[in-house]
Amino acid sequence: MQAPAQPSSSSAAASRSMPHKLVIASRESRLAMWQAEHVRAALQQYYPQCDVSILGMTTRGDQILDKTLSKVGGKGLFVKELEVAMAEGRADLAVHSLKDVPMELPEGFALTAVMEREDPRDALVSAQFASLDEMPAGTVVGTSSLRREAALRSRYPDLVIKPLRGNLDTRLGKLDRGEYGAIILAAAGLKRLGMGDRIRALIEPDSSLPAAGQGALGIEIRSDRPELAEWLAPLNHVPTLLAVSAERAVSRRLGGSCQVPLAAHARWHGATLQLDAFVALPDGTRNVRAHATAPVESVLAAEQLGAAVAGDLLNQGADAVLAALSTAGPA
Repeated sequence: MQAPAQPSSSSAAASRSMPHKLVIASRESRLAMWQAEHVRAALQQYYPQCDVSILGMTTRGDQILDKTLSKVGGKGLFVKELEVAMAEGRADLAVHSLKDVPMELPEGFALTAVMEREDPRDALVSAQFASLDEMPAGTVVGTSSLRREAALRSRYPDLVIKPLRGNLDTRLGKLDRGEYGAIILAAAGLKRLGMGDRIRALIEPDSSLPAAGQGALGIEIRSDRPELAEWLAPLNHVPTLLAVSAERAVSRRLGGSCQVPLAAHARWHGATLQLDAFVALPDGTRNVRAHATAPVESVLAAEQLGAAVAGDLLNQGADAVLAALSTAGPA
């Protein structure tokens, strides 16, 4: 499926009142600032006369590093302060790693654009091992994700899985100090920061299905800013938007959060979208998988595909897995 190159006719109408100043709210981690700079460069390409600046902020998710996200509030910890900045008029838009964006945004906010996706796969980073298969029993592997933990425990029950929090540089530092034999990270972040050489192996989706939205950047605005939505329309990458809409529909239906080991990943085959998903227990002892394909040309069709896959998961017993997770509480 080809990416659209031109803004819509509605964007042409908005061009009669070009933006003069835009402020991007961003977390202050190196990766988040790269993402904000990436959006700033794209905006300046479309609107060269516009003054685009970045408001760096530290979020609760960045401050709490001694507990897993599932224990302290989940994905929303990475976006709340940015939303407050927009609500107060200190920022016009916020840039997020889409996998960190909750499935339901607070009232008054909207996800208005999704940029072209980077590599959505997970990556193995290790100084000692070139693959998961060669790790001896007892090797300590770090991950911040219950989804990755469930996949690892299912396939490699002899490994020791330990939580790993912090920004990308913090996580790599813990690996380099020998606290872990290997860590699992999103390939996209490493590649965006020019650190692809740290990747020892890319983990294919068949072994570790990516999280909904992994590798994609989402732009959030206040929903009462239609002119801003029009200005941002040229940044939308429709194939990525449709793929992540299907993925997020699965997660939304199943209450996806950091408390739920859930994966949803869509891939294009011509004009047909293939969607795979699973929900699991963190210990890897039980998982439910579903798969479907459909021709997709609109967000509605993508969300219908996601709803169908979520329904299949529920029909196979995903509700029992979710109930067990609810009973057990945060991991």
